[in-house]
Amino acid sequence: MIVAKFGGTSVADAAAINRVVDVIVNKQASGPVVVVSALGGATNVLLDLAHKAAAGELLAALQMVEQLRDRHLREVHALLGSAPEADELALEISASFDELAHLAEAFRTLGYLTPRSLDTVAALGELLSSQIVAAAFRHRGYPAVWIDARDVMKTNDFFTRAEPDVDAIALASQEHLLPLLQQGKIPVLGGFVGSAPGRVTTTLGRGGSDYSASLIGAAIDATAIEIWTDVDGMLTADPRVIPGAQLIERISFDEAAELAAFGAKVLHPATIAPAVQRGIPVFVFNSRKPDGKGTMIAFDAPRLPVRAIAGKRSTTLVKLRSSRMLLAPGFLRRVFEVFETHRTSVDVVTTSEVSVSVTLDDATNLGAILQDLAAFGDVAVERRSGIVAIVGAGIADGSRAIADALIALGPIPVYMASLSATGINFTLVIDDEQVVPAMQRLHAAFFEHAS
Repeated sequence: MIVAKFGGTSVADAAAINRVVDVIVNKQASGPVVVVSALGGATNVLLDLAHKAAAGELLAALQMVEQLRDRHLREVHALLGSAPEADELALEISASFDELAHLAEAFRTLGYLTPRSLDTVAALGELLSSQIVAAAFRHRGYPAVWIDARDVMKTNDFFTRAEPDVDAIALASQEHLLPLLQQGKIPVLGGFVGSAPGRVTTTLGRGGSDYSASLIGAAIDATAIEIWTDVDGMLTADPRVIPGAQLIERISFDEAAELAAFGAKVLHPATIAPAVQRGIPVFVFNSRKPDGKGTMIAFDAPRLPVRAIAGKRSTTLVKLRSSRMLLAPGFLRRVFEVFETHRTSVDVVTTSEVSVSVTLDDATNLGAILQDLAAFGDVAVERRSGIVAIVGAGIADGSRAIADALIALGPIPVYMASLSATGINFTLVIDDEQVVPAMQRLHAAFFEHAS
């Protein structure tokens, strides 16, 4: 059994969806479960229209509803033509958009959005796209069955970032997925979407379709999890920044997780965790080039000083200085409890005897965090910071990699430097506008000159 997840660009239109069918029919003997994202860009539109409605812009919101309706119906008819199922599916989809229009009117009346209502709206993209993809399989004569993801992906009720209930997902997969696989059928479901107790709709957060695929893979003990996207695999850098970025054919779980957490766009940072726990290899392929090598993510990979370079812009640097830190047991624990209280993750940390500096990816709760931290000492903030990460399992193996990285940066100022506890990630905090030039310099030093 395998799980194959297709991102938004891989199901963007009828032509892309037909490529998905082509990919999967060649894997029928492997027992595939298909997980799909919303049609490319649809989730952004759904969230945008909800916010516009709540802000009183009902006409604009309803126009967006109709544009989305037209787009989905257009792809249905392009895929299914005049088949009877086309009309049936079109009616179901149109009814969903009627309901969305009613929700938009309710948001306008209320004047605000709750996290629960945002999840209800955001989930629609995956619920509809998965029905369309399942119908495309059947239209071409393949035994696909649509599964409502809410019947499988069980979560808590932390809306917009729901946490999965792994045991409940395993039980639901045994009930809804395994019997179909045993019958030779192809289950198709949306990623990103789940349900809390009472079957209340939730989502796993942006990028959560990858996470859904990994959770389902772990639940059914899949032999592999495949992530199909619009790039050839994991690369030595973001190709939008480094046009000459090279394909990584094999990478370790730890390295891939570090790259994902520090800006690599191919994988959601949480994607790999369920696969790691079960030892399931993850493959990344290009849906436009199904015969490509792709990238294999597994426990073992050739040990290199530098595997790839990642970068992340628009991060926030928070500095706390306090003489009370000196020889004070439990001081750092109390400081980090502030971030826990405000549900904010810390990326990079450096400490000295009397100071601690951290970077934040999400500054939503920064005001409250700074207010609480002020009780510990003097706080300073740099809002336009960036991060570059040099990732490689052998970066700390007595090689010159760290020294070479600093030399390659030349005149670019470095404000923080941190070698991860696992010794596979050397992270540098620099000015936001220097992230791109820094990545270019580092990639040239470790990959272009070496080749």
